[in-house]
Amino acid sequence: IWNRSSPGSSTTFESVKTPTSSPPKGTVKTQEAHVCAYTAAEDVNVTFEDQQKINKFARNTSRITELKEEIEVKKKQLQNLEDACEDIMLADDDCLMIPYQIGDVFISHSQEETQEMLEEAKKNLQEEIDALESRVESIQRVLADLKVQLYAKFGSNINLEADES
Repeated sequence: IWNRSSPGSSTTFESVKTPTSSPPKGTVKTQEAHVCAYTAAEDVNVTFEDQQKINKFARNTSRITELKEEIEVKKKQLQNLEDACEDIMLADDDCLMIPYQIGDVFISHSQEETQEMLEEAKKNLQEEIDALESRVESIQRVLADLKVQLYAKFGSNINLEADES
């Protein structure tokens, strides 16, 4: 931080160091998930509980991002399973043995057995997706509650909106 002072007619600049271990008085800052709270405009007292709420908000925002990415991966896997089911249905040869991957090994099964295994895998994957989406909704409710509490106390001195960078 640079302080500008003008003693007499000349202008001088001096470097002022602020401690890096603790933020300046009246300032709360967390870098997790691009959530920042600055209380420089007004002297708002930031309690330990307030800081805990801000940190919880940041952690949950980060967790939602991770869960949404995981949901997208699982949806792609589900689409791949659906495509495989369609390809097996289009196969003309009923006697065809189809390799099905279990772990690191491929095991050949009849068309009907493979179809059943794919349907079971699709069902399990859809259940996982539903559970993840439920978790996201639960976290979003917590975030909404925290937003109300933090905006009520800090008003425009806190920014809880995600950066689009």
